[in-house]
Amino acid sequence: MKIVVIGGTGLIGSKLVTKLGEHGHEAVAAAPNTGVNTLTGEGLAEVLTGAQVVIDVSNSPSFEDTAVLKFFETSTRNLLAAEAAAGVGHHVALSVVGTERLPESGYFRAKIAQEKLIENSSIPYSIVHATQFFEFVRSIADAATDGGTVRMAPVLFQPIAGDEVAQAVGRISVGSPVNGRVEVAGPERFRMDEFFRDALAARDDPREVVTDPHARYFGAELGEGTLVPAGDAILGETRYGDWPGRTTAAR
Repeated sequence: MKIVVIGGTGLIGSKLVTKLGEHGHEAVAAAPNTGVNTLTGEGLAEVLTGAQVVIDVSNSPSFEDTAVLKFFETSTRNLLAAEAAAGVGHHVALSVVGTERLPESGYFRAKIAQEKLIENSSIPYSIVHATQFFEFVRSIADAATDGGTVRMAPVLFQPIAGDEVAQAVGRISVGSPVNGRVEVAGPERFRMDEFFRDALAARDDPREVVTDPHARYFGAELGEGTLVPAGDAILGETRYGDWPGRTTAAR
């Protein structure tokens, strides 16, 4: 089947295009650098011609509150309208575990707005909530850095390899729409502060990780279970300690 991947040249999108292609699907990467722009609508009608499934793994170039809300609302409205015109039968969107528990964050308010647009559209859908990716460990630490220290809350943390996120999203996309949410997470739970202390040490990163119950994540304070699945979830198999990228030197 023809599956269009919005954000198909990014971290998860490129993995999806490869995996879907390996399983015999016509997977098309759609992004501004391939001539498809969901903000302006450029190229949408053309790329969606004949598509049965659309997977949206795009992300906002700016995380500033107003800009990120405008991105997700505008791009999602344009995409859903183009899908309806093209007769697409399944819309799949990648979101984040805990989104509904983080309204204090402008980024997560924008993701909530995106999900509501999908839920209220006429197109059958599946929303995949994933935990944080192994590949983002460094950027999460950088965002939490204050001088030579990294401030992390002592809350539950269950990261997952990007390959396994792509695998789960791909499988869901070729199945029947769930018209709801599916959660995806890594196989191990850690304390966030302890995880980052060990992860940075493995990279020979000299920064000190400080335990701070009030440390913010995307502008919001975290509860004990904010970032982990509340119920059943699809679990990856790769443990962080076995992930090849874990010892990559910090830049």
